[in-house]
Amino acid sequence: MALALPNNPQKALLSALRDLDENDFKILKFHLWDRTLLGDQGLARGELEGLSRVDLASRLVLMYGAHEAVKVVCKVLKVMNLLELVHQLSHICLNDYRETYREYVRCLEERQEEGVSRSYNQLLLVAMASPGSPETGQELHCVTVEALFDPGEKPTPGPATVVLQGSAGTGKTTLARKMVLDWATGTLYPGRFDYVFYVSCREVGLLPGATLDQLLLWCCGDSKAPVMEIWRQPERLLFILDGYDELQRPFAVRLKRPGPGPAQDMLHRLIRREVLPTCSLLITTRPLALRNLQSLLRQPRHVHVRGFSEEERERYVQSYFADEEQAQKAFDFVRGNDVLYQACQVPGICWVVCSWLKGQMERGGEVSETPSSGTDIFMAYVSTFLPPSDNDGPSELTRDRVLRGLCSLAAEGIQHQRFLFEEADLRKHSLDGPRLAAFLSSHDYQEGLDIKKFYSFRHISFQEFFHAMSYLVKEDQSQLGAESLREVNRLLSDREQAAEEAMTLSMQFLLDISKKESSSNLELTFCFKISPSIKQDLKNFKEQMNSLKHNKTWEWDFFLNEAKMKSLANCVQMSNVALKMEHSNEKKSHSRSSFSVKTSLSNAKKEEQKCLVNEGNAAGAQKQAANGKGRGKRN
Repeated sequence: MALALPNNPQKALLSALRDLDENDFKILKFHLWDRTLLGDQGLARGELEGLSRVDLASRLVLMYGAHEAVKVVCKVLKVMNLLELVHQLSHICLNDYRETYREYVRCLEERQEEGVSRSYNQLLLVAMASPGSPETGQELHCVTVEALFDPGEKPTPGPATVVLQGSAGTGKTTLARKMVLDWATGTLYPGRFDYVFYVSCREVGLLPGATLDQLLLWCCGDSKAPVMEIWRQPERLLFILDGYDELQRPFAVRLKRPGPGPAQDMLHRLIRREVLPTCSLLITTRPLALRNLQSLLRQPRHVHVRGFSEEERERYVQSYFADEEQAQKAFDFVRGNDVLYQACQVPGICWVVCSWLKGQMERGGEVSETPSSGTDIFMAYVSTFLPPSDNDGPSELTRDRVLRGLCSLAAEGIQHQRFLFEEADLRKHSLDGPRLAAFLSSHDYQEGLDIKKFYSFRHISFQEFFHAMSYLVKEDQSQLGAESLREVNRLLSDREQAAEEAMTLSMQFLLDISKKESSSNLELTFCFKISPSIKQDLKNFKEQMNSLKHNKTWEWDFFLNEAKMKSLANCVQMSNVALKMEHSNEKKSHSRSSFSVKTSLSNAKKEEQKCLVNEGNAAGAQKQAANGKGRGKRN
């Protein structure tokens, strides 16, 4: 028997048939018409009589195609116990399909408007001590993407598990997708992994079933992928499970089943090493879900995504704007405001800031807001891209209606652990997805022969922000809402644990709103009144949260000291890894927009005028927001 077979599956098939002695060749032909073994794949007995090895190979390739013909012959060879030949054929088929899958990954990214195959900013990655170690929670040293699966000074037994944790918007999703693309182009982990699969925890609930085989076919985008051959060497596989904190209940059972769905169960089994125990795993998550995740893991390596260095912040802002003068003005404005500059360490917030500034510039108006907190940044963006107020025309997309619709959609999603919405969900909340590109992103999914459209908030932080706002715009105007009260009661029930446990981002937004001395700016900006009862609830909420002396402030830790940032920035990072920069390709032929800055938050009179007069290009500005980088991808 030959020691090696050609790499081409068609030539390998012919070579394998030639390696069979005359008796084995007759037995092979006997099994090929055995319907009990091959079912409908079997050939008619008359088709096989008198066929030479060359003729049989040609007939099988013509009937099944080269890959399927190899699979059919492998199935027969297994029955004949010719396992060495089976192994050689399977390896050839696997190698050939690996290239098919690599090409699929490359093409997929190139086709996507939000692909990661263009420009990037580098991210800071810091290794962290694992829970239970003497240095628990401490940041140890910077790390490169190439070294994530290196054994290190103290190698852990068993397969590698890396937990990539970071706050909302720090670039986790973009980094995960870039890793898959770089593997597909041969620049990352060459020779280490045969396959690297990207699994969106947000989207996995859309799977029609929840088996590992179905997950693999979904990742490959191919219903005929060689599943058994891929599973043959699990130690050569890497699964990237992106957004563990966003696992959502499947659509068919979301209101009927209180526990996790089948897709969640499947991923939990993979994480617990109950299936494919020797594969490698990389799991991205926000800190909020870390405690739950930790209980499933065995000796993971923890890495913290810290966002942009100072140099990368400047590069990002400069690259966002096609107009150089606008870019410089925007960066000068950001650099001159400590809150904005430190907030732009988080790539997702940097996108929000740039989109807001560009929206103001394109409308030729003043940037009258000077944000003093993360909540102010989101308020500035939302107020810029909401439609005009109710008095500006008969349009159904009024400022108040859109705001309430976004708030109710966000609240329903958070309460049911949902981050993807069908078009029917948007209609239920009186929202028009295509006209709200500043807040919602659309996603097309193949469902059989049909394409089904889903929507999500441009980033999870927007859903959390509108969830917090939903407590202020409730129709009954009676109380903050059962959800917020449950959150407070949960924290109050165990004050010691509360000191260590992270609040949800929604509660952090709400707490920040409650700390404001006056709600007049909020009311005038969004053109609605907060009832006295809700104002009292806000006051009570603030007092209760203050009584906890909660040591966790914002999920976004903006305030790394300068020495630490410079130390981290000196780390050697993976080249070209970071958040994508999509910037407008439009060249402005007209004179550049005027741009001025006031030094305080908008005064009440100015804001009141905004509620009474047409805001000009507000609807068009929503499209401009969508032309910025990121396009609302999770980070």
